[in-house]
This record gives sequence, structure tokens and C-alpha cells, in this order.
Amino acid sequence: MEYYTQVGWLSVIIGAVLSFLLGWLWYSPKFFGEKWAAGSGVKMDAAGKMPAEAMATQAIGLLLMSWFVNVAGGNAGLRALIAFAVLAYSGSSFTGKSQYAKLVDAGYWIASFVVMIVVRKLLHGM
Repeated sequence: MEYYTQVGWLSVIIGAVLSFLLGWLWYSPKFFGEKWAAGSGVKMDAAGKMPAEAMATQAIGLLLMSWFVNVAGGNAGLRALIAFAVLAYSGSSFTGKSQYAKLVDAGYWIASFVVMIVVRKLLHGM
């Protein structure tokens, strides 16, 4: 039951929201977006034309990842980060993405994890 009652829900939500916003910047043309899109075989559209399903599942996934970071923390969280990054890289390999796009995807998982850990530490001192 501590998976629900002992969780700092504020840090879960803030970590997920900040990671989502990081993704917006990470995949923007100002950062890695254009070269990532070319290496992923996708077209860069305006923010209003982004696929709703992809955005919704990304938000849910980040919320779950942030919850996990807040529950597991420490070494378990680090092992999970490695697994998430490797799985992102692997999934990108199956879809035929370029090496650059695969590294951008895996890098985003790592950066999101760092954001979540920082939020957790700032709000809970753990």
C-alpha cells in the first residue's frame, strides 16, 4: 500500500510535467528536432498538429515513470533508468531510425529521469 500512500504526489506530478515540457524543447527545431525527425522518418509539424494519441500516451508514460522514480529512488531507480534508455534505443532500432535519432530518444529518457530525481530531491530531500 505504500506505493500509493507514501508517495510524494506533488513531486510525481511536477516531475512528469517538467519532463513533458523538456520533451517539447528536446524535440523542437531549436534543439534536436529537425535532425531527429529526418532520422526518424517523420515530418515536423506545428505544435497544434501533433498526434493527440502520442501526446496523451507520452504524458501517461511520464507520469508512471515519475511515480516509479518517487517510489523506487536510489539504485533501483538508476537500474530502471538504464532499462528505459536501452529499451528506447532498442525500440528505435526496430523502426529503422538513424543512430542520431536513437541517441536523441535514449538521451531524452535519461534527461527526463534526471529532472524527476532533481524534483524529488528538492521537494523531499531524499
